[in-house]
Amino acid sequence: MSDLADSNKRAEEFLKGLWKENPVFVAVLGMCPALAVTNTAINSLAMGLATTFVLVSSSILVSLLKSVIPKQVRITTYIIIIATFVTVVDFLLAAYTPGVHKELGAFIALIVVNCLILGRQEAFASKNTVGLSILDALGMSAGFTFAMLCIGIPREILGSGSLFDISLFGAGFEPWIVMILPPGGFFMLGFLLLGFNWHAKRSKERALLKQTVETT
Repeated sequence: MSDLADSNKRAEEFLKGLWKENPVFVAVLGMCPALAVTNTAINSLAMGLATTFVLVSSSILVSLLKSVIPKQVRITTYIIIIATFVTVVDFLLAAYTPGVHKELGAFIALIVVNCLILGRQEAFASKNTVGLSILDALGMSAGFTFAMLCIGIPREILGSGSLFDISLFGAGFEPWIVMILPPGGFFMLGFLLLGFNWHAKRSKERALLKQTVETT
């Protein structure tokens, strides 16, 4: 019974970031990259994977060191840890994917101040085991990457007529240029937040209706 409870807890810690506590659509965190670098699917995926690396690595280290980090300097320590892994991912992107690195530009360095990453260190990794911290980080990262792709894929399709730089409609397609400009990010994010909140509201109403029927 205990093993089943542990398995359920691990599954819950991973899955919560995908939907129930999605960092972009629910917590509304990481808005800067969600609006700035999602003009193509490749940039969206690259930012999601870079954030995943930083969040998972930071969560592991913070969870391992939580008992020796003084409370008075914990936030400073978390930022130093996060900045270290951001530097690593910055160098890796520059070495292996210089084109993507150039496209993302300063937004790689800005991962350091992404509230999602610092928030998970303070709220979860510093209070839980390494295993749970990894699952939490993976779930939140997957939710963030999912949100980035939900914004980036439609923007690239509508704004460039391509997906992952593969042409979809041929030379006759008239692209919606606004979708690859900053206003396109606001439009797409607004529509997605509207749909996400509508679905959440409907789910609550159905759950309440079901509960009312069962009690009558």
